[in-house]
Amino acid sequence: MASVNRVYAARLAGLVVLGPDGESLGRVRDVVISMSIVRQQPRVLGLVVELLTRRRIFVPILRVTAIEPNAVTLNTGNVSLRRFAQRPGEVLVLGQVLDTRVRVSDPELPQMAGVDVVVIDLGIEQSRTRDWLVTRVAVRSQRRLGRRSTVQVVEWQNVQGLTPSALAMPDQGVAQLLHQFEDQRPIAVADALRDLPAKRRTEVIKALDDERLADVLQELPEDEQSVLLMQLDTARAADVLEAMDPDDAADLLGVLNPTEAEVLLRRMDPEDSEPVRRLLSHSPDTAGGLMTSEPVVVAPDTTVAEALARVRDPDLTPALASLVFVVRPPTATPTGRYLGCVHLQALLREPPASLVSGMLDTGLPHLTPGTSLGALTRYFAAYNLVCGPVVDEENHLLGAVSVDDVLDHLLPDDWREDFEEPQPSDQATSAEGTR
Repeated sequence: MASVNRVYAARLAGLVVLGPDGESLGRVRDVVISMSIVRQQPRVLGLVVELLTRRRIFVPILRVTAIEPNAVTLNTGNVSLRRFAQRPGEVLVLGQVLDTRVRVSDPELPQMAGVDVVVIDLGIEQSRTRDWLVTRVAVRSQRRLGRRSTVQVVEWQNVQGLTPSALAMPDQGVAQLLHQFEDQRPIAVADALRDLPAKRRTEVIKALDDERLADVLQELPEDEQSVLLMQLDTARAADVLEAMDPDDAADLLGVLNPTEAEVLLRRMDPEDSEPVRRLLSHSPDTAGGLMTSEPVVVAPDTTVAEALARVRDPDLTPALASLVFVVRPPTATPTGRYLGCVHLQALLREPPASLVSGMLDTGLPHLTPGTSLGALTRYFAAYNLVCGPVVDEENHLLGAVSVDDVLDHLLPDDWREDFEEPQPSDQATSAEGTR
C-alpha cells in the first residue's frame, strides 16, 4: 500500500503503529507540533503513541518511515519508553488545537471574512527536506439553527489566531476531543486526561455527562480525582458523586478537607449519601472501608433465573458478579438477617425455576467491618475467592469486598501511571533512545 506525504492529523488518531518488521507497537493518540509566539509555520515534532501496555510515549516524526491509510510504520522498533510529557513550545493537535476559534483572511473566500470559525483538523505535509509541516487548516463556522456548516480548507498562512495565546483562552470547545473519546474505555479516557494541559482537562470534565465523568474519575488516583472534582461547582460535583459507586465516592471524599466533604454530602440525595456516610465511618484500610454497599443481594424466594438476570448487569464487575448474597428482607444494605451466599457456578448448574434458598453456601466464613487489609488478602487466598461478604455483629449484610478493591490499596499510589502489562518475548520496543 502506497505511503502518503500529506495527511490530516485527526485521521491519524487510532491508527496502528508498526515496527519495521510489521510488529504492532501501539496506536497513535495525538500529533505533537511546535508553535511559537513568533508567527512561523508549525512543524510536526512527533506522535503520541499508546503502547500495548497503555503507556503513552513520544515517537519523533523522523522515526516514521511511512504513513498509510491503515497504519503508521516506524523505521526502528527501538523507541524511548519514557512516559510522554509535554514540553514548552509543544502543542497537541487533538488535545489542544481542535475546536480553537480562529478567523480566515483568504481572498478566495470573501464570505468568511470577519466570521468566527473553529478548527476541526490540521493538514500536515512532508517537505523536500523530510520535515513535516502544518500546511492547511480545516475550519467550520459555528452551527446556526441546528444546521452544520460546510467545512472549508484554507492555507495555514490565511488563518489568524492560531497562536499559543489563543490556545490559552478560556471556554474552548471540546467537541472533537469528546468524539475521540466516544469508543474508549473509561481508563483510556483517564490516561488521555492525564496527558492534557490543565486548561483542557478542566474543559473536558465540564463537558462530560455525569455518568461518563464518574466512570472516568474512578480510574484516577484519589488525589487527582479531588483536584478535578473541586473544579466543578458544588451542585455538579454532588451529581457526579451520586453517579459514582459508593465505595469510590467514599474514597474520594475521604481525601478532601472534612468541611468540603460534608458540604458535598449535604448536597447529595440522601438515598445516595447515606451509604457513602456509612463507608466513611470505617477505617479506609479495613473491610468496612473497602467494601461496596451495592453487591448482588436477593431474598430466599428468588429463582435461579432471577438471580442470573441480576448478575448479568453490565455495570457489575466480574468479581462482584461471582457471588449472590441471600438475606431476609430488606435486601438493601444494611439488610435483614444474612443467610448465606450462592456461587455463580452453582447458579449455572441448577434449573432456572429453582430457588436460591435451596443451594446456599452457609459454611463460607464472612468478614467483619474491622477485618484488616492483611487479613483480607489471606481470606481471598485461603478460600480461592474474588469477593466476600461483610457482616456486622447482628448478622446484617453490610456489603462485599472484592479482590480488585484490595489490590487497589495494596499497590503503590501511582500504579495506574506506571502500569505495565506483560509483553510477548519478541516485543521489539525497547528503552533505547531518549527524547
